[in-house]
Formats: sequence, structure tokens, C-alpha cells
Amino acid sequence: MFAAGDKVRIVLCADDLRAVGRTGRIVDEVPPGPLTAGRWTVTGISLLIGPVLCHGHELAKTGP
Repeated sequence: MFAAGDKVRIVLCADDLRAVGRTGRIVDEVPPGPLTAGRWTVTGISLLIGPVLCHGHELAKTGP
């Protein structure tokens, strides 16, 4: 389970393959629901990569 502000490493991301291997921060204040098909919003990945949607199994928590 993730929380807003958690730093995560993107292990896999069907939304944007360029994000794989990079780190970002979780945006969602609540667990994802049907609007995002159960995917977490990750931002702060890169200047050229906007926010992406990733399933929980595609992410690894890296720090606080």
C-alpha cells in the first residue's frame, strides 16, 4: 500500500515504458479506484515524462 508523497521506483509501467527504472512520487491521497482502473499516479519522474499511472505491483517503495 502506498500513500501520497511516497518515493517509488517504477519497475514496470504499461502507461509509459520510458518511466521504467526511474523514481517518482505517489500523488494519490486515497487508494486508487475505478476511475484509474486501480492504478497509482506517479509524478516527478523526469522533465520529459509527465505523470504516469501504474499498478501497485509495478512499483517498489524506495523511501519515506
